[in-house]
Amino acid sequence: MRTTLWWRLVFSVASAVLVLSAHLLLSPGSRRSTEPPTLSAGEYRLLSPDSYHYLLNQPAVCRDRSPFLVFLVPVGPREAAAREAVRRTWGGSARDTVTLFFTGLPEGGPGSAVQEELEEESRQQADIIQMNFVDSYHNLTIKTVLMMRWLATHCPAASYAMKVDADIFVNVFQLLDRLRSSPRRGFITGSVIRDGRPRRDPSSKWYLSEELYPEDSFPPYVSGAGYVFSAELASRISWASRSVRVIPLEDVYVGLCLRVLGVRPVYSYSMPSFRNLFEIRSLQYDRCTFSRLVLVNGFKPQELLQAWKDFSRGHHSC
Repeated sequence: MRTTLWWRLVFSVASAVLVLSAHLLLSPGSRRSTEPPTLSAGEYRLLSPDSYHYLLNQPAVCRDRSPFLVFLVPVGPREAAAREAVRRTWGGSARDTVTLFFTGLPEGGPGSAVQEELEEESRQQADIIQMNFVDSYHNLTIKTVLMMRWLATHCPAASYAMKVDADIFVNVFQLLDRLRSSPRRGFITGSVIRDGRPRRDPSSKWYLSEELYPEDSFPPYVSGAGYVFSAELASRISWASRSVRVIPLEDVYVGLCLRVLGVRPVYSYSMPSFRNLFEIRSLQYDRCTFSRLVLVNGFKPQELLQAWKDFSRGHHSC
């Protein structure tokens, strides 16, 4: 009898310890890896809308319309050929879509010849949005968040948006067809990366120091080559960015904002083969292969124009 009472006492104490441990593990102090850090004033200014102003803008593009899909295309100021190729292919091929190009300042600044050419192109095309940050690889995160803020502010009635690079082949027909049955809230899809880890080698293009990012792994995120999301997420990602430290990996950064929001990206694949529809590798052009995909990476402007000429005429026959 005493032995039974003894084991009951031991079991009660052990249970209490387990409950206390669980409470501690679930307490705010133990969730530091998933909670947004408190940003310093300098870190907050990096993404504050008050830190930048528009040099070129298209605030009325959605004033009298509610586009089904908005393409948000980050480009460098000098990439006129890439912009024109997008306009003449998937960026200008479907009704109820809007294509906009987002850029920063060229190396020579506001008075440079590149800037003058960009302003003339903007007058002719009315699809370029430019803000006064230096356009560089390490500022892609700033550019991405500012794109989200622009969409939330100037095109709030859009249904979906796609952040997509200018060197991408987009099968807009397949994309629109799939979006018609997709969720309208809390939805983001693309090529999902679930096992990403920070590179600690200072010589790497994707280097992240432990001081800047102390965690050993990334939350799930979608490849920055191109991803699609319900447009209402733009304002929520913008909100989350106010408390997430800037890192120079824009796609991972969006993943960190999604973690704050409790939104998980979904993998986009075809049935029954389970093939990834967002092909971030470079593939040799084949009309019928591309007709079954949404995105293929790695096209120079002339290559995109040539592939689209064939694809737009014959993809229905596949």
